Amino acid sequence: MIQLDKEAGGLWIVTLNRPEKANSLTEAMLTELAGIAEGAQEARGLILTGAGRVFSAGADLDEARAGLATSPLWERLSGAIAALPGMTIAALNGTLAGGATGMALACDMRLAVPGAKFFYPVMKLGYLPQPSDPARMAALIGPARTKMILMGGQKIDAAEALRFGLIERIVEDGNVVAAAREILTDTLAADPRIAAGIKSACGG
Repeated sequence: MIQLDKEAGGLWIVTLNRPEKANSLTEAMLTELAGIAEGAQEARGLILTGAGRVFSAGADLDEARAGLATSPLWERLSGAIAALPGMTIAALNGTLAGGATGMALACDMRLAVPGAKFFYPVMKLGYLPQPSDPARMAALIGPARTKMILMGGQKIDAAEALRFGLIERIVEDGNVVAAAREILTDTLAADPRIAAGIKSACGG
C-alpha cells in the first residue's frame, strides 16, 4: 500500500496507494513510510503523493481506535522527513486530513490540487496532535490560524490554504507530481552538498 519509485538522478517518489480507503494509514503503512524516510539520505529529492482523489484521510479508523491515533510512529515519520538533506515536496493530489498532516508539514513545501481540503479534527476526536505538528503549522501560518484549525476544527480549502501559507502553490491542471518534478529540476542537477547547504541555511 506504499509504492516507492527510485528514479535516475536521485528522485524518490513515495505514493500512498490505498485509494479505496482514502489512503487512510495503518500501522504497517506508517512503519513502512518511516523506514523509507529514514533510508532516504541519498535521495536528492523526494516527492510524497497519493493515489486517487484524496491524499490521505489520516489514520485508519479501526486502528486509530485501537491506539494508532497516539502512536509515536507519526512523530518518527515526520521527524525523518524533516531531517532529510534533499528537497522534499508534498504533492497533495487531494484532501489532507488528520494525522497525515504531519508528514506534509515536515516537507520543504506543499503543492495542492484546486479541490483539496485541509482539516485536522484531533481535538474533536479527543486526542492531542503529534508533538511537532502545532509548532510546524504555526511556523507556516501563525499561532492564531493554527488554533483555528486545531482548536476550532475549521476545514479550509486550497485557496485559503494558499493565502495562509499552508501550501506554496495550487496546481490548476491537477498534475501535482509533474509540478513537483519541475521545482526539483535544479536541485536534482546540483551538487548535493550545495543543495543540502542551501537547505540548511534556509532553516532546514
